[in-house]
Amino acid sequence: MPLIRNAILGAFLLIASAATPLYALEAGDFPAPGFRVIDTPHGFGALVKKLNSAIKGNGMAAVTRASATKGAASLGVTIPGNMVIGVYHPKFAVRMLEASIPAGVEAPLIFYITENADGTASLSYRKPSAVFAPYGSDDLDTMAAELDIIFAAIATAATK
Repeated sequence: MPLIRNAILGAFLLIASAATPLYALEAGDFPAPGFRVIDTPHGFGALVKKLNSAIKGNGMAAVTRASATKGAASLGVTIPGNMVIGVYHPKFAVRMLEASIPAGVEAPLIFYITENADGTASLSYRKPSAVFAPYGSDDLDTMAAELDIIFAAIATAATK
């Protein structure tokens, strides 16, 4: 059992330490095309609340959430705030699956909130058009372009 606990702890610490250099980089296409990083003046908890409000305010739903911070805490380890929130809406799920069953693995689309060393938090996400581009479907590309606008609006509302 200690071996499993140590492996889980090591994974959490690796994730936390690997994420740190990301926020020293300029927003752009790291680590993949369409990746966006938005530094904010907000603390972690405030950004989580603002993001939840922005998701709802833009007609979408937070359908999943996971927090490495809470997972690490269950092991007695403290790491900076870290949460992913999966966002989607049934009307887009239907269109996505009509265009490409394999693309279903991409839903929900994710926003990633991380706490910075100075107490502020950053919001990251990958543009839906970049997520769905590899599937080569015009219908999926059209839907993803619509989602790009919605996700940008959510990010703007959450980070202002």
